[in-house]
Amino acid sequence: MDDRTVLVLNGPNLNLLGEREPEVYGTSTLADVEALCVEVATRHGLVVDFRQTNHEGTLVDWVQEGRADSAGIVVNAAGYTHTSIALRDALSACRVPRVEVHISDIHAREEFRRHSHLTDVCDHHVIGRGVAGYGEAVDWLAARRSRA
Repeated sequence: MDDRTVLVLNGPNLNLLGEREPEVYGTSTLADVEALCVEVATRHGLVVDFRQTNHEGTLVDWVQEGRADSAGIVVNAAGYTHTSIALRDALSACRVPRVEVHISDIHAREEFRRHSHLTDVCDHHVIGRGVAGYGEAVDWLAARRSRA
């Protein structure tokens, strides 16, 4: 990994995007999201390392992998947003910018989804903007990188 790589991490059940609750998450697939991220990153001269896992420890390992020398991390931790102190701790140890993304507006959903353990350790948040939020997150990282 190098300082031109945006690490885009996706948590549990996002592999079912486009099939699971389309009334909440839309009909775009995770492959569509990856294509969007690559398109936006390419416009900025960046590359994307796009990953998805259903396993909390794997997300933690990936955050640690990109914590020091990537252009930044975009993370949609899905259900782990509301439960994972381990992921929060890994993100807090990062020396690169971090963007929390959620397709739906977690603040307007069930009570248990309204609290994010990641919010205070991420530098930027894109919430409830659909899959377009991923592109916004990559744009934000690119803009921050150009100012540095």
